[in-house]
Amino acid sequence: MTVARTRIIALARGWLGTPYHHRASIKGAGCDCIGLISGLWRELYGTEPEAPGPYTGDWAEATGNEALLEAATRHLQPVHIAGARPGDVVVFRLRQEAVAKHAAILISPTHMIHAQEGVPVSEVALGPWWRRRIAGVFALPGVEE
Repeated sequence: MTVARTRIIALARGWLGTPYHHRASIKGAGCDCIGLISGLWRELYGTEPEAPGPYTGDWAEATGNEALLEAATRHLQPVHIAGARPGDVVVFRLRQEAVAKHAAILISPTHMIHAQEGVPVSEVALGPWWRRRIAGVFALPGVEE
């Protein structure tokens, strides 16, 4: 199965305005950043490759477990940061010394769509603050190059 990058972006834009809700993944009703990625996966492929399991807002900061990066590596194709393209999943460290615990969909070289606590799913600039925090970039399975 091949997936067009334009389709990924169009589906991500369909989530715009979805309220933030921790551990949710329902378009229009609520999601967090993982729920946004999970919801897109379901729209593209049917079922998710694995359930994210229970997680708290602090993720695995106390243990240093890189659960988000490990899951991304299991199911997505790693991409060099310089090769990031629209439709790729971008994973972030919100603090330099912390585990990666935020994800977004790149929609252009300068913008992304993400879910962040306190605001609905939004299209925002991928400015210097976000760029410095990129921990990994990943292509979804079957993406047309």
